[in-house]
Amino acid sequence: MSTIATTRQPLAKQSRRALVAGSVGNFIEWYEFGIYGAFATIISANFFTTTGASDFEALIKTYASFAIAFFFRPVGAAIFGRIGDRIGRRPTLIIVLLLMTGATTLIGVLPTYATAGVIAPVLLTLVRILQGLSAGGEFGGAVSLMTEFAPKGKRGFFGSWQSFTVALGLLAGAGVAALLSSSMSAADLAAWGWRVPFLLALPLGLVALYLRLKLEETPNFVRAAEHTEAAAAPVVRPSAMETTKAILLGIGRLMGWSAAGYTFLVVLPSYLQISLHATFQAALIATVMANAGFAASIIPAGILSDRWGRRPVMLTGTVLIILLALPLLWILQNPASSTLATSAAVFAAGAVVGMIAGPGPAMLSEMFPTTVRYTGLGLAYSLSNAVFSGSAGLIITALIASTGNKDIPAYYVMAACFVSVFALATLRGSAHKQELKD
Repeated sequence: MSTIATTRQPLAKQSRRALVAGSVGNFIEWYEFGIYGAFATIISANFFTTTGASDFEALIKTYASFAIAFFFRPVGAAIFGRIGDRIGRRPTLIIVLLLMTGATTLIGVLPTYATAGVIAPVLLTLVRILQGLSAGGEFGGAVSLMTEFAPKGKRGFFGSWQSFTVALGLLAGAGVAALLSSSMSAADLAAWGWRVPFLLALPLGLVALYLRLKLEETPNFVRAAEHTEAAAAPVVRPSAMETTKAILLGIGRLMGWSAAGYTFLVVLPSYLQISLHATFQAALIATVMANAGFAASIIPAGILSDRWGRRPVMLTGTVLIILLALPLLWILQNPASSTLATSAAVFAAGAVVGMIAGPGPAMLSEMFPTTVRYTGLGLAYSLSNAVFSGSAGLIITALIASTGNKDIPAYYVMAACFVSVFALATLRGSAHKQELKD
């Protein structure tokens, strides 16, 4: 009998391998979202701009395609979650990775509107749907993998790596976009340079595939499978009603993180360019600073949640967002603000989001038993992101266009975080000290 099957605590080598293999898929996923957000204005010009259409109209169509992909995340979470809870985390995560890598690479070779006409935005939307399906299956599996392999008392730390690699992926996407924009002419960047970052997903995906092929199955899943085989009756799964209630509660706890994360980390470049008339390079620098702040706070927040509990750390971050959203936005809107002030503002915005994102994966994992963990936490996360993240760019851009109110991003974030405060207050203070539910 294998070591995994006979001991509750995995070996240190297995834990490290799971951490790396789980993280690398998240990195690729969010690298793509980072470059899509950074190049949103260029993508809108290449795929959605028609004769007589304004920049706002084209950008809204681009974000509509962005949102559609998010609404397919719950479908992916349900499909791959059920597979992952039935046949295992390892094989499911390999399938998800192949789909994700292929879809992202395809964007780099799609024809534009000038070449293919109306078929171009249709193809882009279909590829985004494939990405949505794979992304929906990635989160639940990666978080299950990391937290089920985590050593005792380190679930917050291990789970925070999922969020940390999100930050790294977004930073890498923004960094590559900034590098290309500074080394290429605007004409070349718009014509073909924007394709390069998407094509880079192929070698990244091959590296991730190698790492995931070396994985072993998680100890929690192996125990559940062996219990099912040995027992006269199958393992009792929670009822559909119990799982649904947990998913809805999880959505409430995550909606502030979802809204703030995408508003500050992904939508920001287009907001700065279209609403505040910043240059493409200035918008990218602001995005890099926001994601740097996000990355800087995630792992410390995860570690603190292992010591103090998920509730105090996540509540603090959520309340800070409510208090700081408007003042931080006013700094960006003020033409007299120095470069240092604007950089500090976007860095702080990212950092407070990181306070929620660090403990968030472990918090979700602790809400569900092994038999439905992949599905449950994946659906909670993907539904929250579909509604409050995927729609963020579309809602914010459309509302600013119709009202002229440049404070809309702050109001949107504050409203979502206000609801999350009440949902997070229901967290048990001792959940971080207990074993994961079998």
